[in-house]
Order: sequence, then C-alpha cells, then structure tokens
Amino acid sequence: MVHLKRSIIEFKVEDNYLAHALIIRIAKLTNDPNYNSYRCGFKIRPVVDHLLATTGIDLTNEGIPELMRFQEHFKKFQIFYLED
Repeated sequence: MVHLKRSIIEFKVEDNYLAHALIIRIAKLTNDPNYNSYRCGFKIRPVVDHLLATTGIDLTNEGIPELMRFQEHFKKFQIFYLED
C-alpha cells in the first residue's frame, strides 16, 4: 500500500508562490540545510530567481502549463496538482 504524504506550506509572498512552494518542498525532501530558512522566508529569493532564470518559466499567470514545465525540470520528483 502506498502512503501519500501531504503537507501544507503557508507563506506570505505576493508573487512566484508556486516556485516558492516547490523550492520549500524539495528542500524538505532532500534534507537541504536551508530548509528552515526557506520556510521562514530567508535565503529563498535568490534560489527562486535562479530557478525561474534557469527554466525560463514566467509565473505571471501561474497555472497548469507552468506546473507541467516545473515537472519537466524536476524529473526526479513527482508533482501533483490537487483541485479543491
């Protein structure tokens, strides 16, 4: 039986929230030493900016197409989209 782990990430940013959420979750999964700093909003902005520059993803309109492009970039992780 497969156990799906769910987490709720709450953060207070007004833009690029999808990239923030992915960075924080991947930091948790990989035991990144900066995980707690990212969760608290420290040190994460340069990482998000680097991710967006590397992937070329524009998060002006965050949605499924952007999520699919992130999935292409993070091949070793499986990104799920859950609707309400």
